[in-house]
Amino acid sequence: MVDVDDTRQDDNAQKPISATVLPLTDEQQQSLEDISKHIEVLLHASETPLTANTLKQHLSLSTKELNQALKLLEKRLDTGVLSLHETASGYRLQIADRYSALIQRIFPQRQERLSQALLETLSVIAYKQPVTRSDIEQIRGVTLSSNLLRQLFDKDWIVEKGYKDTLGRPALLHTTAQFLDAFGLTHLDELPPMPDIEAIHTLS
Repeated sequence: MVDVDDTRQDDNAQKPISATVLPLTDEQQQSLEDISKHIEVLLHASETPLTANTLKQHLSLSTKELNQALKLLEKRLDTGVLSLHETASGYRLQIADRYSALIQRIFPQRQERLSQALLETLSVIAYKQPVTRSDIEQIRGVTLSSNLLRQLFDKDWIVEKGYKDTLGRPALLHTTAQFLDAFGLTHLDELPPMPDIEAIHTLS
């Protein structure tokens, strides 16, 4: 019996498609650059974040084209003062984090200071949702101010959705996409471990 070396392959054998990666032509590369600039223009002009579906619809893009253009935009912005950020509501441009200390030093009035009570209430809703007003009062150990809840509603950070199947059927409170946007989050699972109520005191 003769051992046969089967490591050689027929030169005419078809290679798997996934193994063949075709580089972009100059024309394709320029097209993606143009698309990335169009995305940047739309994000600058929009007052709210733009979703992937919105960008694809306005610019007639496939998912692959959008992702490639977003990567190009992100790379180009790395050399400037803005950064591309994805939130629960979509993509937006914002000043890069490395300049936050400068902004806070020159424009301290722009840094909104949230009260201890508001932070505690918001934390309970965010981590324990859905919750009722009574649930919040039980966890915090104090009566919940209607004015405090109104502040959270006015910011569009919380919403009533559904009712608890108990006496009086109290409304259930949930956080919103605007809450995630305000804190730079895409999903609730990106929240850090829940702090103790006492730990929240140091944030106020």
